[in-house]
Amino acid sequence: MSTGSQSTNEHREKAKSLGPIGIAIITVSDTRTEETDVNAKWLREQITALGHEVTAYRLIKDEPTQVAAVLDELAATSARILLWNGGTGIAPRDTTYDVLSKRIEKPLPGFGEIFRMLSFEVVGAAAMLSRATAGVYRGKLIVSTPGSPNAVQLAWNRLLAPELEHLAWEVIR
Repeated sequence: MSTGSQSTNEHREKAKSLGPIGIAIITVSDTRTEETDVNAKWLREQITALGHEVTAYRLIKDEPTQVAAVLDELAATSARILLWNGGTGIAPRDTTYDVLSKRIEKPLPGFGEIFRMLSFEVVGAAAMLSRATAGVYRGKLIVSTPGSPNAVQLAWNRLLAPELEHLAWEVIR
């Protein structure tokens, strides 16, 4: 099976020539600590295994002011991709999506749509509770997934890792 059109494959090849990608990991949780943040540990391993670099890590509470402050702080760094996990549900404390969606300048609706489709295969109708999203903010790719380890791994393995270089290149080309 083909993995893309000729132009998509050309873009992927150009993207690989840019070298390592700087990626920031942001975990939004009211209960996790750096020691119990399994998502950050797992993502760090995956990122470095692909030859890329974790340029920043933040663990914050699901408070709109903290989400907004970290978004602005990390958008001003060398990180090209900001990977958020947590705060995408519909519970009253889930505010990550609310903050990010108001700030994203160019939404990538396909990310959330495909993420929920893939999640449906795993968790059934509960997939509709996810407000996973992605888009561009100040020249950075923003990706926000639920905080469950299964959701983070699904997004990384099925959506992000296969297109990481391409995504990072498209934002700056």
